[in-house]
Amino acid sequence: MSSILTPATMIYLIGDLHLDHTNIIKYCNRPFSSVEEMNETLVKRWNETVTVEDTVYYLGDIAYGRGSRDGSWWWQKLNGNKILIKGNHDRKESIRGITPVHKWHIAELGGVRFLLIHSPDYDKPEWDGWMIHGHHHNNFPELYPLVNKEKKTINVSAEMLDYYPLSLNELLNLL
Repeated sequence: MSSILTPATMIYLIGDLHLDHTNIIKYCNRPFSSVEEMNETLVKRWNETVTVEDTVYYLGDIAYGRGSRDGSWWWQKLNGNKILIKGNHDRKESIRGITPVHKWHIAELGGVRFLLIHSPDYDKPEWDGWMIHGHHHNNFPELYPLVNKEKKTINVSAEMLDYYPLSLNELLNLL
């Protein structure tokens, strides 16, 4: 699967919001006092950044946790044309009504090809270019920083982006 993105298209990337997931606050040292504050902040920052016309490649794990609302409930609250690259917590029942790209997706912008995948550890096609992923959050920043030029990996877990979607144009400037 692949797509070609034109420079005029506003493209954003982010993953691992884990909406409704109370324990993610502790696991990833998120700066929120409650799951309600976290949910509200994540939706607000997304919608401040992304318009309804923009495209967002979402690299997995929308919502998670006991009693969480399913991903499609949250999907409706978030601006943009969203493309879900399925994460390890995006189970069939949790993403009802959303058609995901299953494990990976190849996108091209300005001659740069990117492999979009939830976890860099997943099975993927043979690949020697840039890989954009989530999954590791901020747990191993020495191995999975925002940009690892040596390994050609880009970690767009929400924690690495201060909980704002990252534009592909900004990302290209970092490279």
